[in-house]
Amino acid sequence: MHRNKALLPKLLAFVTVCVTCGILAAGLFVPATAVGASVAGQSISFFDQLPASLDVNPPARNSKVLAKDGSVIATFYSQNRVPVGLEQMSPFMRDAIVAIEDARFYEHGGVDPTGILRALAVTVQGGRQGASTITQQYVNNIIIESLVTDGDAEKVRTGASKTLGDKLREMKLAIALEKKYSKDQILAGYLNIVYFGNGAYGVQTAAREYFGVPAKDLDLQQSAALAAVVNRPVYYDPLTHPDHVVARRNVVLDKMLEQGLITAAQHGRAVASPLALDVHQTVQGCAAAASAPYFCDYIKRLILNDPTFGPDENARQKLLDQGGLTIRTTLDPGLQRVAQKEVEAALPPTDPLQRGSALVSVQPGTGKVLAMAQNTNYNPAPAPGNYMGNLSLPEKDANGNPLNGAGGFQIGSTMKPFVFAEWLRSGRSMATVLDGAVRVYKAGFPWKNSCGTTSGSYDPALGQTPLPNDDPHHYYPMTVLEGLYRSINTITFQSAARLDFCKIQEMATAAGVKNGHTNQPYDLSSIASLIGTQDVAPLDMANAYATFAAGGVHCDPIALESVTDAQGHDYPVPSANCSQTISPEVAAGVAYALKPVLVKGSGYKIPVNKDRDIFAKTGTTDGNTQTWTVGATTGIATASWFGSYKGFGPEWANQDITINGKYYPGVNGSDIAGTQWGHLMDAAAGEYQGTSIPSPPASMLREGTGNRRK
Repeated sequence: MHRNKALLPKLLAFVTVCVTCGILAAGLFVPATAVGASVAGQSISFFDQLPASLDVNPPARNSKVLAKDGSVIATFYSQNRVPVGLEQMSPFMRDAIVAIEDARFYEHGGVDPTGILRALAVTVQGGRQGASTITQQYVNNIIIESLVTDGDAEKVRTGASKTLGDKLREMKLAIALEKKYSKDQILAGYLNIVYFGNGAYGVQTAAREYFGVPAKDLDLQQSAALAAVVNRPVYYDPLTHPDHVVARRNVVLDKMLEQGLITAAQHGRAVASPLALDVHQTVQGCAAAASAPYFCDYIKRLILNDPTFGPDENARQKLLDQGGLTIRTTLDPGLQRVAQKEVEAALPPTDPLQRGSALVSVQPGTGKVLAMAQNTNYNPAPAPGNYMGNLSLPEKDANGNPLNGAGGFQIGSTMKPFVFAEWLRSGRSMATVLDGAVRVYKAGFPWKNSCGTTSGSYDPALGQTPLPNDDPHHYYPMTVLEGLYRSINTITFQSAARLDFCKIQEMATAAGVKNGHTNQPYDLSSIASLIGTQDVAPLDMANAYATFAAGGVHCDPIALESVTDAQGHDYPVPSANCSQTISPEVAAGVAYALKPVLVKGSGYKIPVNKDRDIFAKTGTTDGNTQTWTVGATTGIATASWFGSYKGFGPEWANQDITINGKYYPGVNGSDIAGTQWGHLMDAAAGEYQGTSIPSPPASMLREGTGNRRK
């Protein structure tokens, strides 16, 4: 009685397979006119209702972010897959997978009746053997891939969860597939889509991940091992169960020998060989971007924010993860390595002081971002030095989309060149002498602002401190030129007192300076903003000085050279929108005035080669909390920043402090920020040497006293 109960499921399986084979025979191999109104006719009707075609869309594939020299910065994927043609797969691999998965692959028409009957016989005897052909497996994988890609992973059915209808559908689709594609096309498609465990989809990725070689270079034993894995990737996991893999690999080798695909000598050597893994697991995304994780994140945000790449962010993320994009960028990998080395040397990310350091470079006249580095760890885990924000970027793009930027920092005296630029634009001479001893501006002082209001005072009568200079020895009359390169606050204020603040703001905007949190123009409603109390992102500061270096031509920063999908479709990428926003004469005048900064001004001790046309401006905020050096040649512009990205209270002041073993009474812009700026600019001098900076017109250099106002 118990024996009969045990046989019942097996008999039912036998009947099911017989019915299946009958349906297949009636529906596929026997013309309908030759079958009467019988069960076979009903089978044909049932079978005809099943779908008869399958769209073989390209499987999800990796997207690559490339530096300007073609080297890979990062990859993105939902399935780690790099499809290759059959000719790029080892013949051993092709033979091994056929031998173990479908020995009659080149003989059947998509479904193997012999295999079905053999599997049935094994099942009736209490064993277990699959009957799906490679073509059926390919169909199954295509269906699964389509469901996962469409976000319907919950509809995926595997193994015992499949109904008879599911299996019949796969069989019919397999036969239809065989009529449309060659055997080699099907085999290549299968080997590119099948899962090999540990996140490796397709034979190219599996070959590199487990053995460190491309699929075309797989040897016999490696090919047999990979063919072993596809049956049950968890059980035959090369990393956790290598002994399981070796045992099944040897079964694959036995099959290859039986089928005459290898010689006895080849078989003997292969079965005696160790598994010999050479593991190269791929880590995807910006965390694996080595020296450029924050630039990588910038690129990612440019894709996710742009409607060119899909109607919403989810669609764009899907394209990035599955579309096989080739994203070529402007990043110079050699310069990036120098930048990363410099920011980490400024202060290691895990140093208890927890200060930030950043370098970002752009090319004048093109807007191309050449380097973007910072000293923090690109890691979301809460730990000292871990920080996901980009210290070089504003919070948002021009459309209000997030850029993961820190939003910038107070720019200190790096704001002064824009006041100076408006001084020149208004027809004044840099040789004009102003009184640097003026420190008091009483409440109600008539600051001019034709497009708004500007207020503020330095009035001891109100208990306010008089306007200070960083150096107590420079309260005397001097030229506007000297006031700029020595970074004298009182001269900047004397200049602004004769200018229209609206025009100063327009000059800063023309160069590309904007608030790093709001993307609005730099706010000059308070006189304190003349000496850099507003937050601006380092990228925008580098780009603003690049405008001076490019003769007044402003370009939007760009990081994308091209984006192409797996089918060769090119997506439009943002233009730099270069245009003349500042006159060449004013740009030349500013560059001329900023050259002495590095020789006898506030940046005289910056270690940089000064025997060339190079200019810069330093900046230091209250408490020395934020420090800057920004400057350029006609070949490259760089903003360098060192300071606090965690807060602005007294505990973040950089005064009476020891950094990297060196004591600083107060860290100035020419110190850490200046040092890393100088090193990067020298490293860039060869490739980005640029041309000579034109001299300003003589009218800007003539002697004059201007209109004094006390």
